[in-house]
Amino acid sequence: MNLDLANALITSSLDYRRDHDMKPLTIAVIDAGGHLVALQREDGTSNLRAEIAQGKAKGAVAMGLGSRALFNRAQEQPYFIDAMNALNNGSLVPVPGGVLIKQNGTLIGAIGITGDSSDNDEACAVAAIEDHGFVAETG
Repeated sequence: MNLDLANALITSSLDYRRDHDMKPLTIAVIDAGGHLVALQREDGTSNLRAEIAQGKAKGAVAMGLGSRALFNRAQEQPYFIDAMNALNNGSLVPVPGGVLIKQNGTLIGAIGITGDSSDNDEACAVAAIEDHGFVAETG
């Protein structure tokens, strides 16, 4: 993951949002080590959205699962997810919208998107990842 790719993924995400008349988004792209590479927040998004987007992406990388899988696990094992969130200093956001990015089976990063419904956030991330020829893993 590098800055050029991160920005291209953000551009594709925003194009998808506009094509599908979604609400304004905040998009975070992180590398495989969980480090923020790029973040953009559209006008009209609330002030906590940057942290939410990063929490979706970083939680996915930290756990090795898309945030939809983390959401499902939270339904089945809420105490486990609570413990993982505590270990992650409260920044794990276990709802759809955090999607792993893989290339040839290797994790290269993740996108976290927030601003619309969680399902729409996730669809936007998947579309951007696949638009660039990568594999999107939601869970």
